[in-house]
Amino acid sequence: MNQSSQKGGLFGRILGGAKETGATEDKVSTQGAEADGATPTAATGEGAGAPGGGPASDGKKGWFDRLKSGLTKTSSQISDGITGLFTRQKLDEATLEDFEDLLLQADLGVETAARITERISKGRYEKGIPPEEVRKILAEEVERVLQPVAGTLQIDDQHKPHVILMVGVNGTGKTTTIGKLAAQYVSLGKKVMVAAGDTFRAAAIDQLKIWGERTGATVIAGDVGSDAAGVAFDALKRATAEQYDALLIDTAGRLQNKQALMEELEKVVRVLGKICPSAPHDCVLVLDATTGQNAVQQVEVFRERAGVSGLVMTKLDGTARGGILVSIAAQYKIPVFAVGIGEGVDDLQSFDAREFAVAIAEV
Repeated sequence: MNQSSQKGGLFGRILGGAKETGATEDKVSTQGAEADGATPTAATGEGAGAPGGGPASDGKKGWFDRLKSGLTKTSSQISDGITGLFTRQKLDEATLEDFEDLLLQADLGVETAARITERISKGRYEKGIPPEEVRKILAEEVERVLQPVAGTLQIDDQHKPHVILMVGVNGTGKTTTIGKLAAQYVSLGKKVMVAAGDTFRAAAIDQLKIWGERTGATVIAGDVGSDAAGVAFDALKRATAEQYDALLIDTAGRLQNKQALMEELEKVVRVLGKICPSAPHDCVLVLDATTGQNAVQQVEVFRERAGVSGLVMTKLDGTARGGILVSIAAQYKIPVFAVGIGEGVDDLQSFDAREFAVAIAEV
């Protein structure tokens, strides 16, 4: 599987251009309707962003401004805590302990919190340190952790098709993200097929069929309750024979502790390998930031059972614990392809380590 960590990220690369921090609006209509089951119609906010329908994000605000706004719950908690701890107060053991606890509450992780606290204390014990300097150090250390995992999902033209398997627990936005990706690839002239592998939910199958009708992507689907591995097998067989550029495979949301469902996912991977030994070429785990530390366990299990090659994290605007992305990056070093901070058309964008670090630290 592709383990590239090239700068630019998933959506930036699709459009062939890099972002300017806080200055340009990425023209990406791959939005993070952050719950599976949203249908791509103009009448529903969650399904917004389908071709020809759905509200866009505020065009007057660039991506960086919207990222900062989306991370407000996390950044405000950290920034307010820093102000309270470091304003007119000498640096002592109690202050350092409270600061480390503040970082842990934001789910930055033990390793990162300890390193930032150590750097804050170095040479400053029993002295004062301005809150602004603390925020600057925080941003630098967060960027240090995230920069190596700022990933990109490259469609390898040598694979016909390049197979992307989307996995994760219920409600993270897998199905909608697949629809948005299909729309983008088709708009770039790619020949795209989508496999409706979430055979447990009729709504997921119907949703992808609508996306197919609107984008021109071919949709392969079975009946509700049919074998997901069989759907994936049929899709890859046809996509290979007809030389498709990309095959996006949806999967049922599954809790990482449900043995039978995880075994079904492993079966999908095995079946794909019978047609193309290198497939899937990417396995993308979609995470919900609001689940906090549970997301860490999800990465652990899905990485072992499905060979995850990269992450998409959604719902960062709905939690004060957005530091979980930092914790996961420090622990697993898995590429982060994109982050989602809302339900608007442009609210799921390529991941940029510097932008994220500056936004979360309110520098």
